Amino acid sequence: MDLATGAMGTLLPKLAELLNEEYKLQKGVKEGVKSLEKEMQSMHAAIRKVARVPRDQLDEQVKLWAGEVRELSFDMEDVVDKFLVRVDDDTEPATKSNKLKRLTEKMAGLFTKGKARHEIADAIKEINKQVQEVASRRDRYNINNIVDKPAPVMTIDPRLQALYTEVTELVGIAGRRDQEVMKLLMDEGDGMSTKKLKTVSVVGFGGLGKTTLVKTVFDKIKGDYASNAFVTVGRNADAKKVFMDILLGLDKYGSQPTGLDERQLIDKLRKRLENKRYLIVIDDIWDKELWTIINLAFCSSNNFGSRLITTTRIVSVAKLCSSSTHDLVYQMTPLSDDDSKRLFYKRIFSHESECPHEFEKVSIDILKKCGGVPLAIITIASLLASDGKVKPEDEWHVLLESIGRGLKEDPNVEQMLKILSFSYYDLPSHLKTCLLYLSMFPEDCKIRKDQLIWMWIAESFVQPGKEKISLFEMGETYFNELVNRNMIQPVYFEFAVGQVDACRVHDMVLDLISSLSREENFVTILNGTADSMYSEQKYRRISLQYASKEELQTTPPKSVSVLQVRSIAAFKPGIDLMPPFSSFGVLRVLDLTGCNLGGHGNLHLRDLGSLLHLRYLGLAETGISELPEEIGKLQFLQMLDLRVYNIEGLPCSLIKLGKLMCLLLLPHNCKKFPDGFGNLSSLEVLSKIHGDSVSTVNELGRMVNLRNLDIEFDNVTLDLEEAFVESLGKLSNIQSIQIGTVHYNPISMHMLGERWVPARSLREFSTGGYIKFSTLPAWIKNNPSRMSHLSKLNIRVGDLKQEELESLGSLPSLDELSLFTHRPRLLVIRANGFHQLLYFKVFSETPSHIVFQPEAMPKVQMVDIYINLRVAKDEAAANGGDWFDPRMVNLSSLRDVEVKVTSSGVTVGEGKQAEAALKNSLRAHPNRPVSYVSMRPPIPQDVQDDNVYIV
Repeated sequence: MDLATGAMGTLLPKLAELLNEEYKLQKGVKEGVKSLEKEMQSMHAAIRKVARVPRDQLDEQVKLWAGEVRELSFDMEDVVDKFLVRVDDDTEPATKSNKLKRLTEKMAGLFTKGKARHEIADAIKEINKQVQEVASRRDRYNINNIVDKPAPVMTIDPRLQALYTEVTELVGIAGRRDQEVMKLLMDEGDGMSTKKLKTVSVVGFGGLGKTTLVKTVFDKIKGDYASNAFVTVGRNADAKKVFMDILLGLDKYGSQPTGLDERQLIDKLRKRLENKRYLIVIDDIWDKELWTIINLAFCSSNNFGSRLITTTRIVSVAKLCSSSTHDLVYQMTPLSDDDSKRLFYKRIFSHESECPHEFEKVSIDILKKCGGVPLAIITIASLLASDGKVKPEDEWHVLLESIGRGLKEDPNVEQMLKILSFSYYDLPSHLKTCLLYLSMFPEDCKIRKDQLIWMWIAESFVQPGKEKISLFEMGETYFNELVNRNMIQPVYFEFAVGQVDACRVHDMVLDLISSLSREENFVTILNGTADSMYSEQKYRRISLQYASKEELQTTPPKSVSVLQVRSIAAFKPGIDLMPPFSSFGVLRVLDLTGCNLGGHGNLHLRDLGSLLHLRYLGLAETGISELPEEIGKLQFLQMLDLRVYNIEGLPCSLIKLGKLMCLLLLPHNCKKFPDGFGNLSSLEVLSKIHGDSVSTVNELGRMVNLRNLDIEFDNVTLDLEEAFVESLGKLSNIQSIQIGTVHYNPISMHMLGERWVPARSLREFSTGGYIKFSTLPAWIKNNPSRMSHLSKLNIRVGDLKQEELESLGSLPSLDELSLFTHRPRLLVIRANGFHQLLYFKVFSETPSHIVFQPEAMPKVQMVDIYINLRVAKDEAAANGGDWFDPRMVNLSSLRDVEVKVTSSGVTVGEGKQAEAALKNSLRAHPNRPVSYVSMRPPIPQDVQDDNVYIV
């Protein structure tokens, strides 16, 4: 399905399906279906041509015709789906004890199916009439003669993360600009005035890279401050949420404060920051009054060298943020011509300075129209090299003529949106639809990648390809391509390199897609205001969002028809606007994540059973304590997100969900699973299942389509481990396995290490908590080259030998390694292994020493290691080496490093010498990596005696 063609892509196969003998349609009805199918195929071809032409170039009559066809396709698919739901029977065979009941139900069902066939006959007749009317208008408007352009071939850019690293570096960030901002933040002199709280406000129009700049600066200097936080505000923010986000940022592992008003939150923040040196970024402020309230949380008498950084598009807001005599405003300007070229050429040609001669003049002309705005430069560059190949010169000239005045002469929002729209219209039709679906989410929302892809699948936006991969994996290629084309911004896992957890939409891109969604009736945002609550049009997708208290109406939108709604997502407190579940007719996506369902008397969980078309159900963080048995009626359900506390068990009817592909639970929570759990044979993702029952573990072996398994144990007996190993051996499609513990009791899994032979498809293996192996598992040690797809390994090994470390280095695709070991001796990382590794962590309760030899780990960017100074000293005494230098200068790609040093057992003087040497070696690294060094226990600063030992 896509925006341009409505439901055509999924409707046509369903019309063909209706002609199957199993549905027993009368001859006249079949003829009507055949006629419909033929006419709709013709319309499908015509409307695809329309979709490739920008809306502002289309005749108004053509726009109206295309809208009619889309709405008609939606209505037709709704009719067909209702029929298929009523005549299909996907339930399990009856047991002996309820055969009589099932027979009675089947007899009643015959009447229902007969009625359904009669109803669809009438519906087909009525729809055929409407289709003929629309077809006649197609001929009058000469739709078929609209000039078409070839659809681009979609490929995945293999430089996905490298692209975003380049963007960060080339927006003038790695050189002049970040140094300028850091200079403004620095203390100048030794007087008390230099220790006062200082605010630096970065101001500039949209797309200049303000957020990218301050995030880079923040990451570089946050280690110098005792507390730090980075929060985004946005256009429709309220102070209460900003305060809670700051508190959560300051204490990332604490619980979010609840039930506090603004005054209480301000008091809590002031107390939290009292006598602290802190760094806080408040990104994207739009409102003066809001800043005035936020600023109350920061005490001006703080004399510890604390710093605030703000970003805004509005000069008057920037001046207000930096109104003190110590504060400063940094005005962001467009890139210079040279920096613009570097950014443009690197994106297209992979070089900063080299451009083929034939493209030189046209590229300079294009860059003039981009006006030095990084977002515009990257957007246009991505368009010209969108498929991994540079487009021919003539297409560059066509694009140049289309841009119009550009941003050089008129740097305003309209011109920026025009530039962005070129990239939108260059997207394949299915990607247009997927991108517009992101207008369901509020501004500055962090959108989880997995959640988004499952929503796309539920809406049938993702279609199987020729490759033998799952729908979810196909959806990942869609997501990656939108990142490659710079339409969405990837959010990477904090403690991993290259792994995308979520995405955000730049607010200018959101403006564009929200405008298109409104025009095409694709997504409707209801926020409780009078303007949004009343309309006679058919809504297809609804996003329930927040409005200001003055505008908010707390009653559900009774005048809004939701019978045709296919997706609805609520963002607190938008849940107050949610109509009763029973009022939806063809709902496919229902996402209530983060909305507390308590106190909403019109929302009854048992009514979920009436949503027979539902594919996606998001109930995470909703406060529910049980799932009703009616959930078993949702025979089309594909994704169930039950990450909610207090769910002790799952209903017996869950095993009827034969199409369920993803089930998410919270850890340490749901411990009761229904008998026959293995009937969920379509499951691909099963997260946080409790595995303390042999019967539950045995059922896993029946889920042969599992790709991702996340399981936890309280305790493991020999019988349980044997059953677990046997079940894992049956999972031939498994890609990711995560095994954890409920409690802190160590659990040894010797049998898993010695007897299990993983499928070659395994990409990730992680043993969190206290699951441990006595030695490196045999399936790694004996033949590491067999695990050719294994890219992420998180493992706890009791005694890791040097030769076993070499085996780990021989894993051909390993890019992330977290190693937990108890061996307190020297580990040497040599040049002959770990060629693909990007992230390296070694943790030990009794740390050893680690040394990196020249050319070791050539691609590693992040390193997190534990060093024991006493062990290092002993090793050096035996080998005559430099005992406090792990030689990280040999890591040529290093960007981020954290070293935790156990200092007990050496003298105070030795500890100070080692700390200084380590910090100096990191400062001397040619990459100037972001670094953090901590000594545990801390070295006493007031003691100089070399005979005093640290304890």
